[in-house]
Amino acid sequence: MTTQTARGVAAGQTDEERIERYLSLNPDFFERHQPLLARMRLPHMRSGSTISLVERQVEVLREQKADADRRLSEFIAVARANDQLADRIHRFTRRMMRAATAVSALDALEASLREDFDAFHSVLLLTSPMESLRSVNYEPFMRVVAPEDATMRSFEALLATGKPRCGQVRDTQRDFLFGPESASIGSVALVPLGDAGAVGLLALGSAERERFHPGMSTEFLKRMGELITDALSRP
Repeated sequence: MTTQTARGVAAGQTDEERIERYLSLNPDFFERHQPLLARMRLPHMRSGSTISLVERQVEVLREQKADADRRLSEFIAVARANDQLADRIHRFTRRMMRAATAVSALDALEASLREDFDAFHSVLLLTSPMESLRSVNYEPFMRVVAPEDATMRSFEALLATGKPRCGQVRDTQRDFLFGPESASIGSVALVPLGDAGAVGLLALGSAERERFHPGMSTEFLKRMGELITDALSRP
């Protein structure tokens, strides 16, 4: 191959490039030269010993199968998690729809967060509740807060977007939301209620730092916020 140009091999290439090019254009080469194939040895990726090219091909296929099995398992796990989440959202939606009044919606909301979503650290802040909710003592889950409250105003930028946000909050905000339990809160999901948070804010806390992280989808939280807003707007 160094004295003449082999079929399909361009001049001016290194020997390795020519060999690679030639073999890619002639995939049946080793089939036509099986004794050569049997003599070829490759270093084993793990043990450092040598193995035949056929053994190496079998090893590559096994690794590819293992990788495909791993990815399939991940896809199945994600699909199951999404199915479970959809089922929880469905149960939550039915609870909200069955609530005939704002007070019964409040009961249904607290129960659903606790029973369907394991959200044991949840706080509902209402800045403009229905009159029927003002007379209900539902602390520590629900609190009526004045819109001009200094700490409530610290969420002003979030409320203006009307979009849920997940991750970390400032210490003062965490203390304001969760009170004595704030030290155990590792991550938080904040859901504005109403247009630009006109109704209030739902806060979900978790002891796990990665339970609510900035990269997670908030579409389900947004839909929950809309359902809650509608349900709490009833007489």
